[in-house]
Amino acid sequence: MADKIPILKMGNYLLLSIQVDMHDQLALDLQEDLTNQIVKHRAKGVLIDISSLEIVDSFIGRMLSHIANISRILDAKVIVVGMQPAVAITLVELGLSLDGIATALNVEKGMARLEKMVSDDQLLEFERGEERDISAEAGD
Repeated sequence: MADKIPILKMGNYLLLSIQVDMHDQLALDLQEDLTNQIVKHRAKGVLIDISSLEIVDSFIGRMLSHIANISRILDAKVIVVGMQPAVAITLVELGLSLDGIATALNVEKGMARLEKMVSDDQLLEFERGEERDISAEAGD
């Protein structure tokens, strides 16, 4: 049976915990599955737990970056949690900075940060809406 990474829905968020050794096909499948789940559930955020990953190669690192970028395009905030020191060192040595990907030490801190990111974004959208309303009223 092929490996599959479960994607759990928690309110407006999706949580996935990578508990198996990542290989190229699994990373590609994860990218497709997560994209479909974000659209299906209209998820506002994605938390990716990589605490079980001990090794990351350049392809897997790029796939994590792609997953985060695709999620952002679909209007979902992304946070990666539980990165092992060896994985962080490997990513730096490979020249992969994972720009724009928020990180946290563990799931609890990651979820708190994700909720704040989504809340801040919603507040900003609300304020922009009020500015448009005020501008429209001023034109009347």
